[in-house]
Amino acid sequence: MSDFQSRLNCRIDELRRLLIDLYGTDTSLEKLLLIMREYYYKRDEDLKALDQKRLDDPMWYKRSDMLGYTMYSDLFSTSLKDLKSKVDYLQKLSLKYLHLMPLLQMPLKDNDGGYAVEDFFNVDKRFGTNEDLAALTRELRKYGISLCLDFVMNHTASTHEWAKRAEEGDEYYQNYYMCFSDRTIPDEYEKTTPEVFPATAPGNFIWSEKMKKWVLSSFYPYQWDLNYRNPDVLIEMLKASLHLANLGVEVFRLDAVPYIWKQLGTTSRNLPEVHKIVRIMRLVLEIVSPCVILKGEVVMAPKELKAYFGTKEAPECHLLYNVSLMVNFWSALASQNVKLLNYMAEDILNLDEHCYFVNYIRCHDDIGWGLDEDKERSIGIDPLKHKIFLYKFFEGSFKGSYSRGQLYNYDEVSLDARSCGTTASLCGIENALNYDDDKLLEKAIKRDLLMHAALYSFRGFPMLSSGDEIAQLNDYSYLNDPSRALDSRNLHRSKFKWDREKLAESEDGYENAIFDGILKLDEVRKNEKCFDAEAKVTTWYSHSDSVFAIRRSIEDKDMLCVMNFADRKENVSFEYFVGEYKDLFTGKVVTPGLGFTLDAYEYMYLVKNN
Repeated sequence: MSDFQSRLNCRIDELRRLLIDLYGTDTSLEKLLLIMREYYYKRDEDLKALDQKRLDDPMWYKRSDMLGYTMYSDLFSTSLKDLKSKVDYLQKLSLKYLHLMPLLQMPLKDNDGGYAVEDFFNVDKRFGTNEDLAALTRELRKYGISLCLDFVMNHTASTHEWAKRAEEGDEYYQNYYMCFSDRTIPDEYEKTTPEVFPATAPGNFIWSEKMKKWVLSSFYPYQWDLNYRNPDVLIEMLKASLHLANLGVEVFRLDAVPYIWKQLGTTSRNLPEVHKIVRIMRLVLEIVSPCVILKGEVVMAPKELKAYFGTKEAPECHLLYNVSLMVNFWSALASQNVKLLNYMAEDILNLDEHCYFVNYIRCHDDIGWGLDEDKERSIGIDPLKHKIFLYKFFEGSFKGSYSRGQLYNYDEVSLDARSCGTTASLCGIENALNYDDDKLLEKAIKRDLLMHAALYSFRGFPMLSSGDEIAQLNDYSYLNDPSRALDSRNLHRSKFKWDREKLAESEDGYENAIFDGILKLDEVRKNEKCFDAEAKVTTWYSHSDSVFAIRRSIEDKDMLCVMNFADRKENVSFEYFVGEYKDLFTGKVVTPGLGFTLDAYEYMYLVKNN
């Protein structure tokens, strides 16, 4: 019996049941099985060997040496071929996971940074070819680096072949989308479904003049939502995922996954059918290409995330983005107060052990100030005033701010806004350089490394944003390009500065300070037993509202990670930690149980001093 057949036999009954639950019938199962067999037998032997390796080590993505890195391939290099020649740099960073921003075929304009896909089966010619992508993944595998790609599940570009056929009047492809000849159903839908971009893309439907129909378009008008009530849509998307898996993709970032099932009378978010579809996708991949894992993009409060991991018996996503951690890190830095960060961290860490996260302090998008408003109110914070403070602080318009960033999607009615900028600029390095002030620069470097130290301390694995490791600054040149000037996210979506990388490796400047500091964090993380996947991770009370503390323990080993988010010295004490503890970065010895002092923005990873 083949490995494929053995894995299929264990899962086919559940696959059938899920399809019946969704569609009332399992008539699409045979078509799906034919596609699965086809892609299994097309799969390269080296990928099948990796499948077996991952099956033998199912915790591989939870190992302490996991370090992620996200980039736009065309900003980091000139093409996928050129990127292949730069893998040695990625190896210097000890990466195990590389997330490339969308690179499948997309419209020249109106492509939402690649999240409007014209063809799920082909790389956009601006980046290269499918062969180039396969060659890159082979090169990455030599160094143990897994490639992550976005899988845009909710919608296609309005220029996708399916959409073109629909506009030409083909009813079969009109059923790939949600199309209506009048406003009756759209108007009912609008009563309960929130708008994604009320200021820039109001409404959930657009009018297709060619088709003479209204089309559901939750995001931008050039992105048409797929109709997963049609089993053919699900089959096509599963086929696309298997095709990409055979090119060597090992991680799929499921974009906008909570939106994929629509139901009148609901918000059409997070419906039970979404979880059935994700579970089907996981089962299909486990059968055909079990080295592949799923990472969900789910922007919700921590307590609502658990559903997307599924259960231990029927798991869904292997990983989720830890959006809340990013937002609360920045909030703590600006306010010099970690109360909200502690509440959020406790919510995350209290989730079941199989709930695992990709942690980051900056991503390709903006920082959306989605804090827990009920928690804010409970500790006397006005949520709206706090949000305004945060985006003004990181814009640099708040008095005394060291930060340099820009607003994104400011709404004059709700007063909502998001923030953009590189980590270095948001932490004050750009401001210090503008003033040519060494003391300001020293503090800015400390802030930057503090944020990374807090990131590395948490449960899950850290992911760096390309350029942050060399303290890359905001790039304002996007304002001179009419095609980019209206999107302030381009402030940090800039070309990788290879001249600064050389400085980071060879000089004593701020680039080198950040680069070396991050390498040291990685070295400690991958060599300390307390970072093993089985380690218990909890928050710990520091007796200071400005100091975030994480305890990591496994067997007879204990580690205390402490991070001072204040621009001043803070006194802390930790009663449980008796005796002397040594900081793994500086060798400094302290007695946590008796108390000690942290300098402004100082961090320590403390272990028992033997």
